[in-house]
Amino acid sequence: MSQDNEQSYSETTLADVKQLGLWASIASLSYVFWVVGGMEMVERLAYYGVRAVATIYATRPAVEGGLGVTMATFGWLLLSWNMLQSVVPIFTGGLSDRYGYKETIFASTIIKSLGYLVMAWFATYWGFFAGAMLLAFGTAIFKPGIQGTLIKSTNRQNSSMAWGIFYQTVNIGGWIGPLIALQMRHMSWTYVFYANAGFICLNFLLLLTYREPGKEERLARQQQLRAGTEKQKSLFIESLNELKKPHLLLYLGIFSIWWFMFPMLWDVLPKYIDDWVDTSRLVTALFGADGTQNVVWHFLLGMGENGLSIEPEGIVNINAGMIMFTCFLFAALSAKMRATTSMVVGTFLVTLALCFFGWFTLVWFVILAMIIFSIGEMLASPKFSEFLGNIAPPDKKAMWIGFSQAPILIGWTIEGKVGPHLYHLFSSKDVFARQMLVERGMSPEQVTEKALPVGEAFQKLVEYTGQSPEVLTNLLYENHNVGLTWYCFAAVGILSAALIYLYGRWILTLEKK
Repeated sequence: MSQDNEQSYSETTLADVKQLGLWASIASLSYVFWVVGGMEMVERLAYYGVRAVATIYATRPAVEGGLGVTMATFGWLLLSWNMLQSVVPIFTGGLSDRYGYKETIFASTIIKSLGYLVMAWFATYWGFFAGAMLLAFGTAIFKPGIQGTLIKSTNRQNSSMAWGIFYQTVNIGGWIGPLIALQMRHMSWTYVFYANAGFICLNFLLLLTYREPGKEERLARQQQLRAGTEKQKSLFIESLNELKKPHLLLYLGIFSIWWFMFPMLWDVLPKYIDDWVDTSRLVTALFGADGTQNVVWHFLLGMGENGLSIEPEGIVNINAGMIMFTCFLFAALSAKMRATTSMVVGTFLVTLALCFFGWFTLVWFVILAMIIFSIGEMLASPKFSEFLGNIAPPDKKAMWIGFSQAPILIGWTIEGKVGPHLYHLFSSKDVFARQMLVERGMSPEQVTEKALPVGEAFQKLVEYTGQSPEVLTNLLYENHNVGLTWYCFAAVGILSAALIYLYGRWILTLEKK
């Protein structure tokens, strides 16, 4: 076998490769890796600054500055958002390989900043919808260039640590963004969108320090194309030919199921916490019955303005905080496992966390579930992209990373509608409050969404019955199987783990041939 063929095989073999140690891996990472990590951190700061509060913004009543729509209606927006964001890179990821990573990152930053501005300028459901579509399109063309750069600036010996640290830097942005957005929304929702439009523009500065790895080879190939010594194939046909490979197609299919379960943390959990979890108990345990007015704690914990509770974003943000501080440790742990083994263990932990959300509403158990979910995510999610990038052909790295959006397209798009819809059917406090109002004597006409806007039914129930919010919340919870939404998705998690395990066994047989 020639040296070139040996190199090609080592870059695309399905077999796991022995990884460098913790510190050796970190020391081996180039400056380009850290630049793209910084750009992804900025992009995620702005993105999750909106995505983390989107459920709250959409479902809060109009009198509180929200859009006043049901979770079922919001599900259509999420479906469209996830679909556009995921479908575009599948067949355009190869554009980054052909025309340059830097160019596509620059274009995406312009589009994403416009998306945030549209959200700020048009404070309606359809204005938010249009802004979300621009944001989705910009994100779709951002990721292949960033992750293609990451793959080309690393190798099979340091890839586990590289993806773990990359995931960690991403979550620095994912942790800070929602906390800033929370402070902004306490002033005005418009400030949330203007702030994130400003943040995303910081990537223009980072692009000045960015140097594309493999650019010389790309330009040389373009020169051959112009000279006619090499013929360029149709990008669409090339993508279809790659997608026909059985080990790729099966991998994408399994993770389509995985991505149907995984995004519930961001799409549904904020609303679940807002409806059912009393976070004041955590504040009382930390600061006493009077809470705290310390602005540092308000920011770091994502507290409400009165300092007596923690907002949903603050609880969900435990996920990003844990990843930000500990992901490199779990990357080192996962480097000692086969890729599929790490993904199976991580998926089981995520599934256990979903069950905890359904079993308990006490804030302490919710926090425990967040910790379990985060550990599972760190073992499974970075490995998904790492594995795909490692087995991709050397000249099609960004294309294959574009393919990684296919499971997100299928899974997250369907979950974007199904998750909120199941919540509306099985777990919505607003729906249950309307039912109880009728049971307590109000006419059905008085509790329609036209007569009683979305988000205002529970407060009306408190006023109508004279009972405390705590008593009524417990009564509604006891009378309904609120956790059923979570159990449905936990079942999907079990199926995902089983399929990943079987895929790993199949890959082992291919390696031995």
